[in-house]
Amino acid sequence: MTETSPRSPQAFCLAAVDLGSNSFHLNITRVDHDQICPIHTLSERVQLGEENDSGALTPAAVGRGLACLKRFKQLLDETGPYPIRVVGTHALRRAKNRSDFITPAEALLGTPIEILHGEEEARLIYTGVAQTLSDSQTPHLVIDVGGGSTEFILGCDAKPLRLESLPLGCVSYGEAFFSGGDITAARFDAARQQASHAVSALYPSFSHAPWQETIGASGTLIALERIVVAAGWRPSGIDRASLTALRQKLLSFHRVGDIDLAGLSAHRKAVVTAGLAITLGIFDGLRLESMNTSTSALREGVIHELLAHI
Repeated sequence: MTETSPRSPQAFCLAAVDLGSNSFHLNITRVDHDQICPIHTLSERVQLGEENDSGALTPAAVGRGLACLKRFKQLLDETGPYPIRVVGTHALRRAKNRSDFITPAEALLGTPIEILHGEEEARLIYTGVAQTLSDSQTPHLVIDVGGGSTEFILGCDAKPLRLESLPLGCVSYGEAFFSGGDITAARFDAARQQASHAVSALYPSFSHAPWQETIGASGTLIALERIVVAAGWRPSGIDRASLTALRQKLLSFHRVGDIDLAGLSAHRKAVVTAGLAITLGIFDGLRLESMNTSTSALREGVIHELLAHI
């Protein structure tokens, strides 16, 4: 629960829809005096970022996305109406045929879809996380590993100081390195090395403003934390040792379809190997040893800004 400035004695609701490359999310939030409280949350694995060789959204991905939005719309109609903001991320940023999805999706929802550029996505992620920081004066590095991109935000208090977005995503890396379903050390390490190479370019400029805490703010990083905690490797958060142990565990399954881990949800099974490879690459490239997590990210940032404009 996050505090905000008082606006009206009458409670009201806001809604945010995040059209991610891996999953779609709907958050309906109640604002009552100075308190913000989520009342409805829906998430569905859509894999909109599944592309064909030409870099276009596949008809199957478009169909899954529209079917998901029909279910979101049903809940919105049953409980609304609300002020709403709908945002799209990496998959819609880069798809050549994004209008094949956006046009019917906007007609279905009855509201425009805003395609966020990478830095704007990063800024909103930091806005969401900043509302939950217990020590806002401490410099933080916030990282969000998504389905198609990863955002890096260096900030202090509510102010982001550096915003970066790189095309590292658990869906795109899954297709590039684990498309046949085989999990091998060679494939895993190739994915890790590619991510590390991309991320290491950020280190010189980020290290000029040293951060005191690293915070993971995505479904991928929270999913890894749940596995690590369920295995008894850490009480919370993730670190290099626990991620290395998880790498060995995943390699023992040999096939993506055979993965069976406590703490891992069924819809994360297909992308957890790629997500771990990216995360270890980030640890390598930024010389990290540990990371805490936050359950707030993009859609909480969207809600916060929507509230600020009412």
